[in-house]
Amino acid sequence: MSQASSQAWAFYREVAATRAVWTVQDEGGFPAPPTSSGKRAQPFWSSRSRVERIIKTVPAYAGFEPYEVSWVDFCDKWAPGLAKDGLLVGVNWSGKRAVGYDLEPERLVQCVQAVIDNPQ
Repeated sequence: MSQASSQAWAFYREVAATRAVWTVQDEGGFPAPPTSSGKRAQPFWSSRSRVERIIKTVPAYAGFEPYEVSWVDFCDKWAPGLAKDGLLVGVNWSGKRAVGYDLEPERLVQCVQAVIDNPQ
């Protein structure tokens, strides 16, 4: 299993357990940097500690603050809005450049919901 896929699986399990996701925000709003595929992705993490680690260790995120979104709000508001804007979801980005697995918002909702419906 690649690092990105293991981060994605951890994301699904942790969000299923806590029913919350985390992103970052600054005075300019929420970032959605371009990915290696050329599409833009808004990063989300499965815990406050994960997002705080990125803010602390990745210079590009130094001015940001953690922002919590309930799973219900993510499903009802954020995922449809991200899809409408043509954005992917970055899942538990990590490392020196805060990169990882990106997927369509609807697919993310399906993956987490599958873990909620079928806990291991």
